[in-house]
Amino acid sequence: MPHFIVEYTDNIKNEANLDKLFEEVHQVLMSKDTIFPVGGIRSRAIELHDYRIADGAEDDAFVHAVLKIGTGRPAEIKKETCDALFEVMKEHFSDLMSNRYLALSMELIEFSEVGTHKHNNIHARFKKT
Repeated sequence: MPHFIVEYTDNIKNEANLDKLFEEVHQVLMSKDTIFPVGGIRSRAIELHDYRIADGAEDDAFVHAVLKIGTGRPAEIKKETCDALFEVMKEHFSDLMSNRYLALSMELIEFSEVGTHKHNNIHARFKKT
């Protein structure tokens, strides 16, 4: 963990440059490697084909991100991390937003370790010896 999941409308697919967004998001999260293990960072996108925005009169678009983390981190760390990630999103989509109607949003979801199962050998690559 953490996982950064983006839902985006298909009408911005060619302009969204999600690879670059994910690179920027990972830089933020990796800078907090004492809080979020690098080997657990994941990003993914879900392209939406079926949606309606506002009154449906314009070719509106949206990007909604979810940051999923395990429970137990202090409120100030969660706020700092979410603020930094949302700033990355706003900067990343600023040109697109200046040329079309676009809504950006992000939420944090904390989940309990109870009922969560993980098996990962990637962490070993990042262990400091």
